[in-house]
Amino acid sequence: MMKMSSQLHHAPSAPLCHLSYSQVQIRAYNKVNKECYPTLKNRLTGATIVSQPSITLYGAHWCPDCRRSKQFLGEHQIPYEWVDIEQDAVAEQFVIEKNDGKRIIPTIVFGDGSHLTEPSNAELAAKLGLKTSIERRHFPFVVLGGGPAGLTAALYTAREGIDTLVIERAAFGGQAAGAEKIDNLPGFPDGVAGIDFSNRLRQQAERFGVALLQAQDIVRVHGHDNYRCVDTAGGDEFSAQAILIATGSRYKRLGAPGEEKYVGAGIHFCATCDGPFYKGKEIAVVGGGNSAAEESLLLTKFAGKVTILVRGDSFKASQVIQDNVLRDPKIEVRFNTEVQEFLGAKAKLNRLRLVNNQTGASDELPVEGAFLFVGQDPNTGFLRQSPIRLDRWGFIVTGHDLVHDGDRPPDYERREPVALETSMPGVFAAGDVRAGSTKQVASAAGEGATAALLVREYLKRV
Repeated sequence: MMKMSSQLHHAPSAPLCHLSYSQVQIRAYNKVNKECYPTLKNRLTGATIVSQPSITLYGAHWCPDCRRSKQFLGEHQIPYEWVDIEQDAVAEQFVIEKNDGKRIIPTIVFGDGSHLTEPSNAELAAKLGLKTSIERRHFPFVVLGGGPAGLTAALYTAREGIDTLVIERAAFGGQAAGAEKIDNLPGFPDGVAGIDFSNRLRQQAERFGVALLQAQDIVRVHGHDNYRCVDTAGGDEFSAQAILIATGSRYKRLGAPGEEKYVGAGIHFCATCDGPFYKGKEIAVVGGGNSAAEESLLLTKFAGKVTILVRGDSFKASQVIQDNVLRDPKIEVRFNTEVQEFLGAKAKLNRLRLVNNQTGASDELPVEGAFLFVGQDPNTGFLRQSPIRLDRWGFIVTGHDLVHDGDRPPDYERREPVALETSMPGVFAAGDVRAGSTKQVASAAGEGATAALLVREYLKRV
């Protein structure tokens, strides 16, 4: 684990990337921004202890396995130091020596002196001590997804004495964990850091005995007789009487040329995670909703200038957030503007080709990085071949909509589906993954609680 200095300091005034361990709040550090020190915050005393991440990832911007490892660490909120060996000859020689004369990346070095070369996600998870396996294979209730909806449902059912398993592919807390501050959650008059809220929710679930399984991708949901089953990418199968799908959503891609090439090499989807890498630099934010506006404000803490590119002629963000954006001297807003192409050199993004969708005029915008917040896609790829009905955008159809907006599912000839129940009886959906959900933290938690109560009643019948 992370080595901690005994010297106490106050936390930096500018909030950085909050990263989760069970008892600490960790702030992001990167080699480029040496004054951007991480802190470990003792939740009992409030004291802040200066430290540095115990993981160093050596790689290059063009390396797809390096991007995969960075994504894995980011998704699990693990702090690390990134070193581009193509920009650091000493680091390159270090990698060669570590690998017996071979230049192999990614090479990941840990605080205990050990290292992994080109590790799979499973190998990396095992090294980090993530709980990726469990002996028990049957639970009355299995929750897919450890965000606000899934964890809320789990703690509700666990309190009722229902043994519950939560399976999560990344960090517990979902997208909420990456939010610098959640300002519209009831009961937090001063707002709450997303990672702090997520930690509390996880700890609450653990207190009631919820079993938590991390770093597991779901590949299939199916059923037989009275059982509902979940298959993981690791080859495990878990059975249950009831399942809740709360796998949330992810930010959409634009689909413009060059986008896939530069994801992780200048294109990002999390300002909290990647903003510190752009201290003093010029960056762009694409999108006009709450997420784009809020993340732009956060990015001004690092970047020298933020240009927001909005496809429409106005923001869709709340008025309060709009006002904050428009009066920030480090932010420029360009309306009616779309990205035609992502351009770069040496496997690194360095400019955007833009077009004004009203006049047709085009130009290029030099940037070091681009952050995309243009809507959400549901995490339902594992359901494409299942009997669970999805709408045309891939969100899960539930309840009343199953029988009134399409053909009645064959399993509901004798009864109506209850609210949040999918086209497979006994399988429920809640939160951002569900068609018609409002994509808010508070409403996701509310849907999770509702799903738990519906599951409790369902289990009485099976």
